[in-house]
Parts: sequence; C-alpha cells; structure tokens
Amino acid sequence: MTNKERYVEWAATQEFLPISMQPWWLDAVCAGKEWNVLLAEDENKNILGMMPYLLRKRLWYKYIVMPVLSQAGGIWVTPEVTGDRWKVAEVCRQIKEQLDGMHLAYYYQQYIPGSLCVDALKALGFKTKERITYRVEDLSDLDALIASFSKNKRRQLQKALSLHAERKMDIEEFYRFHKRCLEFRKRQCSYTREFLLVLERKARRLKQCEIISIHNADGQPYAAAFLVWDSRHLYYLIPTYDEAFKDSGASALLVLEAMKLAREKHVHFDFEGSMDRGVANHYKQFGSTPVTYFAVEKYYKPLFRLAIWIQKLRELKFR
Repeated sequence: MTNKERYVEWAATQEFLPISMQPWWLDAVCAGKEWNVLLAEDENKNILGMMPYLLRKRLWYKYIVMPVLSQAGGIWVTPEVTGDRWKVAEVCRQIKEQLDGMHLAYYYQQYIPGSLCVDALKALGFKTKERITYRVEDLSDLDALIASFSKNKRRQLQKALSLHAERKMDIEEFYRFHKRCLEFRKRQCSYTREFLLVLERKARRLKQCEIISIHNADGQPYAAAFLVWDSRHLYYLIPTYDEAFKDSGASALLVLEAMKLAREKHVHFDFEGSMDRGVANHYKQFGSTPVTYFAVEKYYKPLFRLAIWIQKLRELKFR
C-alpha cells in the first residue's frame, strides 16, 4: 500500500481533518499536478502523523507549496499525539528528515491555528510567518450577530432590503459572473473554469459546497459566493460582487446569508483570511474575531529565493 493509499484510508477516520487536507479536495485542487504524502510512524509502523503535499517543478528546482484556494496544510498528527509536545516533535523530526532527502529548493505550507508542529519545526530550522484569518463562532442568535456588525454594515443591510438571496446559481454561471466582475477591475481569476468545475463536482457529491447569489427584482446578480465546509467551519472561499452595484448593500447581505448557511450546518464561519488591509477591514466589520495561524517555510537553495523575488517584482510591475 502506498503512502497516498494509507492516507486516504487514514483520513476517513479523522473527523476534524480540515477540508483542504482531505484526499478528495487534494485530488481536485492538484488535478494535473503531483501530490503525495509523507508518513511519521512509531517502531511498530503505527501512524503518528502524515503530511500531504503538492510537489511542483520549475526548471531543475523541486519545491512544495500550498495548492490554490487551500488555507490549511502541513503535518496532521493522530489524536494520541495531539497535545504531547515530545511526540509532536518526534513526528516533525521524521518529516524533516524525509523533506531533507527530497532535495527540495523550497518548502512552504500553512498550518492550522494552534498547531504544535509550528514550534517544533521552528526548532528544526524552519522559518514561520504569522497570518490572520477572521472567524465568527457564535451564530446561534442572528439578531445578536447583526447587532455585532459595524454601523456601516448594518446600514448596507438596510440598503439591501429590496434584494433577495438565492441558492440556485449553477457553477458555470458563477464562473462567468466572477470572471466578469474581475475583468471590470482589470484582474484575472486565480483558477481556470475546468479547475472550478472539478472542485464543485467533487464537493457537491459530498454535499460540502453551496453557491449563494444576491439578485435584484429582475434577477440580475449583484454578488455571489462559492462556499465550502467541513465538520468545523464553513469557508467564504470565493466571494465576488459587481462593482457597478457596490453601493447596493449586496456584499453585506451576501456575508449574512453565508453566515446563515453556516448556522444551518452547525459550524463556525471562516472568512478564509486575508493579509490585504482593505479586505481585512471589511471582514472585521462583521463581528469577526482575528485568528492567528502560521505559514512554515524553508529555502534549501538560495538561488530559488532570488527567482521568487524576481517573479514578485514582475507581478507588481504588471498589476
């Protein structure tokens, strides 16, 4: 049995495994690319932890990065290891040795909030970067929830009283709408149509996704969001809105309707984070709480750092 096969079998027993680490998700977001798994075991070959990863190649460099639209990754330890710093450190040591043997140029993964693996990997020479997501955990009282919104967002909800929400937009229509909204702002989708169709099909089959759209009385879409969830959180994965109707309150109503869906699913609401100040300020106004998680990285080859730096300069130049 391969590592990946063992992971698929093992993941089925992990109730709280984040959606972005579930095998079906990795199959979808890594379609056409290579993803695999590293294992950490005890002396009896019992699994202590696993690390699914996406391996990419550029020229003669091999590197590990997060798949698109995926918030959490890295090492996931078994319940008997969770909370035991010594055992977690042993899992991370085993994984590090395997990473060292892969002759990588670069490693980068994002870990769930509170993961003890972050400190263990930092002690092993990896660098960590703080990241922020925004969450709303208490969705039990909708009136109290709305009251926690900023005055600006409550005002926007008042503007949106003539609009209505639907859950029947199909994925093709969503993709066209999102693409059109981005083109208006002279931006491009971070994913292809085919990518989104595969992801939606797999998530829909498992009943772990929904599309919410906000329309006017004539059925014209003003805003929409593609949402996914696991056993703990609903993720505000791909939101979009028509810039021409930015003062309609549609974006605020979209967030509220997404929160209502999370409430129906009995899970917390996760804005999927943003390090962009403008977007972060938008999320803060919905009564959300900032939650810290960490990215863990290591440059094995200095020249790869230079290549990444040059690429970022080019991206900034052509924005």
